[in-house]
Amino acid sequence: MTTATLDRAATPDRTEGRYGFRTVAQMEWLKLRSVRSTWWTLLVFAAGMVGLAILVMRGQHTSPSFDPTNDSFAGLAIGQLALGVLGVLAVTSEFSSGMIRATFAAAPRRPLVLAAKAAIVAAVTLVAGEILAFVAFGVGQAVLQSQFPHAALGQPGVLRAVLMAGAYPALIALIGLGLGALIRHTAGAISAVVGVLFVLPLILVPLGTSIQNSALQFMPMMIAENSLTAVKPVAHSLSPGVGFAMLCAYAAAALAAGGWALARRDA
Repeated sequence: MTTATLDRAATPDRTEGRYGFRTVAQMEWLKLRSVRSTWWTLLVFAAGMVGLAILVMRGQHTSPSFDPTNDSFAGLAIGQLALGVLGVLAVTSEFSSGMIRATFAAAPRRPLVLAAKAAIVAAVTLVAGEILAFVAFGVGQAVLQSQFPHAALGQPGVLRAVLMAGAYPALIALIGLGLGALIRHTAGAISAVVGVLFVLPLILVPLGTSIQNSALQFMPMMIAENSLTAVKPVAHSLSPGVGFAMLCAYAAAALAAGGWALARRDA
């Protein structure tokens, strides 16, 4: 990516020496689609979502907790991390390469830059997430053995679960973007994403069952597993609406922290 790429994205909405949101968003789209890491992470996301749906549903055994909808999204364990990494790389790769200076020279309003990045990352990951959520659900039901109950989109709660399964990794990508803008270092930001998704629930284990259950319901991965993608949410979990609102709040908080850091620290 070079400054020539930024110049090619320039459009008439530039006023008083500054680019507007539309032009900055076009710049961010050019940058995101022009790097190979974007396509590799989306490929890992697709492989995880569809591959694990096939493995889990084909190897299904009788279980009282079997949920043919929820179990189709076992791949979210990998997929959320892939898109979290994509969100991190959308900003930290520019800091590591020095490209961020050209970006801020073209668009000095740093919160606007982060807003444009967030819009592009959200659009790409939401489209990818929804497509692969429907694919994983369809493939999972197709390979499920006949003796097990199958789910259909017309059944109560199923369409909601599929749609939220696609939206969840997009919100994780925005959390990764916010952490990347805050930390500015690829390895550090990815470690933070891993910590939020996987390490925090493990830290709660020694605190006792009651405290653990109370805290786990607010953890992103537990919200996805027990609330968003479950047709019948399990005990000690948030309702789907509250869980989704909580994840949106996490993403907004991460982006707010990242925007604050961008505005107050040198590039």
